[in-house]
Amino acid sequence: MVQRRGSKDGASGPPNMHHVAELAGVSVATVSNVLNHPEKVAEATRDKVFSAIDRLGFTLNQTARALRSGEARTIGLVVIDLTNSLFVDVARGAQAHAQSNAFTLQLASANNDLAMQDAHLGFFDSARVSGVILAPMQESDDQIARVRRHGRPVVVVNFDSRQTDSCRVLIDNERAGYIAAKHLIDLGRRRIAFVAARDDYQPVHQRREGARRAVAEAGGGVEFVELDTVDLDPPGGADAGRRLAAMPPNERPDAVLAVTDLLAMAIINELTSAGVRVPQDVAVMGCDHNSAAWGGAIPLTSVAMQGEEMGRAAVDLLIGELRDAPGTHVHRRVLLQPRLVVRESTVGRDGATPLPAPDRSTASA
Repeated sequence: MVQRRGSKDGASGPPNMHHVAELAGVSVATVSNVLNHPEKVAEATRDKVFSAIDRLGFTLNQTARALRSGEARTIGLVVIDLTNSLFVDVARGAQAHAQSNAFTLQLASANNDLAMQDAHLGFFDSARVSGVILAPMQESDDQIARVRRHGRPVVVVNFDSRQTDSCRVLIDNERAGYIAAKHLIDLGRRRIAFVAARDDYQPVHQRREGARRAVAEAGGGVEFVELDTVDLDPPGGADAGRRLAAMPPNERPDAVLAVTDLLAMAIINELTSAGVRVPQDVAVMGCDHNSAAWGGAIPLTSVAMQGEEMGRAAVDLLIGELRDAPGTHVHRRVLLQPRLVVRESTVGRDGATPLPAPDRSTASA
């Protein structure tokens, strides 16, 4: 048994690279090459080093390594809210792609709190991660600039920041709102309620603009009713649903486009509890494909946001920037396209043909 330095019995303190080198009969530099640049070491030598590592139970201290080299091969991912499955999908795609490129991924959720987001970014910065992927809902340019000043690249996901000094991966949220509203118009719905909150959130604002565009293209035969609520979570949807259910049938919208699936799910619950049929009386859909809203009795039509692809693309951009020589990197803006997912909340159980809209000829202006 190799006796460790500073120990009489060889058991004091964790094994280090010197112990591995002594047991394998090689230099410390060779052990370092096996761990960091194995392609430079002959296979027989690698086998001896790995055998010594196994016998000693040696593990590389990644924190100390990062402090010495400034390179942790770790990517920090900060998302605004893990209750939305879009960001879970982003994390899943980013983690798989990071792992395939020999990086680890550390995940933090800001719980819709800008100050908490800033704290997470500060932690990853102080931990000397290789770079950061940030999925915010609001402008975060000052936070991004601080991390970048310390030499760490930042890739922004799902938010088109004013900050030009970063790569970005976006979903076309304007088109998400457009294809959602157009789906309802194509079904023959003629009075569409757009239910939303937090128009200061860029994705919300862009989806609203897309829905407005689809209605404008349809001409004067489609009415667009904008119904604001207190928040994007189920309580806000429940409030909107109660208001819709209380309307006289000849004044009630015959379709609802909720800017999030959680709003849509709560609206359906309130409408059906009040005896309003979905989708026969009112077609209802969401707009962010959040799996947390898929458990209701009526499967929800929504718009898929390509979260896993977004995470993979963000890792690609980050690694590309890390590999580029200083001063040569050109930031890129990747725009992904959303996809309509049609379920029973807009087309009924057979799903074969659009349901005719209720007659609104007597509706008040």
